[in-house]
Amino acid sequence: MRDPKPMDQPVQTAAAPPEAAQVFDAARARIDGFVRANFGWRGTIGLHRRAFGWDLLRAPFGVMLAPLHVLIRLAAPLLRRLGARGLAAWLDRRQLVLKTAVAREIELRIAAGLIGVAVVPGDRRPIARIIAGAPELRDLLRRAGSPDEADARTRRVADAIAAYSGTRSAVAEITTALIALVLGAVLFRAATPGMVSMAPRLADSWTRDTAISAFPLGSGLGRMWYGIFPVDTPVGAVVAMVILLIFAASALTAFAGVLADPPQAWAGVHRRRLQRLIDTIEADLTGAPPRPFAAREHYYARMADVVDIGSALARLFR
Repeated sequence: MRDPKPMDQPVQTAAAPPEAAQVFDAARARIDGFVRANFGWRGTIGLHRRAFGWDLLRAPFGVMLAPLHVLIRLAAPLLRRLGARGLAAWLDRRQLVLKTAVAREIELRIAAGLIGVAVVPGDRRPIARIIAGAPELRDLLRRAGSPDEADARTRRVADAIAAYSGTRSAVAEITTALIALVLGAVLFRAATPGMVSMAPRLADSWTRDTAISAFPLGSGLGRMWYGIFPVDTPVGAVVAMVILLIFAASALTAFAGVLADPPQAWAGVHRRRLQRLIDTIEADLTGAPPRPFAAREHYYARMADVVDIGSALARLFR
């Protein structure tokens, strides 16, 4: 095992009780096994079996809400700098990423497999309540000073875990965008950085094939005719194709983690991300200076969306 980097070091606080060090040292020791069990090929396939069902319906709405989620994440620190700390804190607590069955399962596995909390299979309680009621953390939470502070700490832990599961959703979106890019290169020999930019090309192809098949002198002459005089693609066909591909991409995103997880596990990305999460949870539960869980992947996913939409608009106007 490689030597830990500086960022992998435990949170050091003079006020941290001995039981906190034991809990979180044990959590860090479990990270490698957790990654192998959940994000290797076999583990991630088993995890994504939960995507069958309602997740296929939640996925399109999650994609639609993702840009608003990023705007909230950007607005909160700006408002904090401007002095509106109450509003910034309220925005920080807003999670617009729809909770999928896969995300819920990951959160439960983090609570049980990393933090060491006993979780009953099928437990539907919010993660904050599971953390608050965990006997393993009872002594640690009693040191919060008041029930209100203990509740605030468990909410912050739940928010950090939710941010982690949201990060995996963003990586799945990026994976879907890369799949669209490869498909565009193979099918159209063009850059299609997403399903939206692929839609006009698919609509053009469908319109041309339909016109050729309906050509009165046969498809051979029709192909020659429309090779000289290109057929105009109706705007409605493009819009319909955009909607169809967005839903298809959303369904693909629900399972994209099967492709994204193993390479990240091999490269150590999952390990580093979970290390940051444990650092954040330790700081939240012990009252140490905050160490927010930074989830940059959401911004990368939205940048991919901007490039995708921009490419589609450029083609339409051209």
